[in-house]
Amino acid sequence: QVQLVESGGGLVQAGDSLSLSCAASGRTFSVYAVGWFRQAPGKERELVAAISRTGDRRTYADSAKDRFTIVRDNAKNAVRLQMNSLKPEDTAVYYCAARQTLSVIYIVQSSEYDYWGQGTQVTVSS
Repeated sequence: QVQLVESGGGLVQAGDSLSLSCAASGRTFSVYAVGWFRQAPGKERELVAAISRTGDRRTYADSAKDRFTIVRDNAKNAVRLQMNSLKPEDTAVYYCAARQTLSVIYIVQSSEYDYWGQGTQVTVSS
């Protein structure tokens, strides 16, 4: 089992940057694929970015491409989501999720993740 704790959210202006962190405790982190999801009020939870357990494969939602970067450091049991050029439509609660897997690819479906953090609020003002 793994416990996930997100941090780094806050209130920023459009065009600013934020770096979200997901700290994991528990078993060996390198066996987990990780995803960042977000949920805005009245909307469904959606994938922002996902990374394989080895860190060499990544994918992004179209809304995040060219602005967000997901990286992981298995030695530190951490995954980071660097968000640049933030827009008001990026406002949401951001969640980190993990799934233990032998696969070397990322996971995009939220239903496939077993562990979730409590979320961190990101608010982007115009």
